[in-house]
Amino acid sequence: MTIKDAPEEWRITATRTPFRGNKTSVRTDDVVMPDGTVVSRDYQVHPGSVAILALDDLGRVLVLRQYRHPVRQKLWEIPAGLLDVPGENPLHAAQRELYEEAHVKAEDWRVLTDVYTTPGGCDEAVRIFLARDLSEAQGERFEVSDEEADMELARVELGELTRGVLAGELHNNCLVVGVLALGAVLAGDGVEALRPADAPWPARPFES
Repeated sequence: MTIKDAPEEWRITATRTPFRGNKTSVRTDDVVMPDGTVVSRDYQVHPGSVAILALDDLGRVLVLRQYRHPVRQKLWEIPAGLLDVPGENPLHAAQRELYEEAHVKAEDWRVLTDVYTTPGGCDEAVRIFLARDLSEAQGERFEVSDEEADMELARVELGELTRGVLAGELHNNCLVVGVLALGAVLAGDGVEALRPADAPWPARPFES
């Protein structure tokens, strides 16, 4: 048996959107179960996101510390952002986010992994990129606001982040997945075996 996720869609008899927010909404679908019963499923509709594990020449990862109101914590994270434009190329979005949040550019980009953050209650799909050959971006820094105005920036060794993840000290989904995935890559077939930055992404199809 091949262990691989596969597309499937159960029949929906009715759908409604009881809440619409600025970027996301909540949808309620009446879904037909395998035994024929119909149940309601509520979930957040999300445009999708990109995240960037930016690794410098010294083996350090670029991380940001930002306040996250839903969990009432300041979390260490990797740069990330929404796919604001339907069909937007995720690589272009990732390059924009790395510039805006860290004022950094990268010459080498690869797909590290793709994840659904919380598939039991949200359709958010995230593509996590590995970015290397880092340098300071040219031009003026992007003007940040709201929670981002209080962000802290650091470069931390991959091993220290791995220790923090396993110790339960770091909790951001993209950081956890990205750090552990990169550790597996470096211990396995190496970065050259990763998918190219423009690899297909069925969860969020995009134009080249």
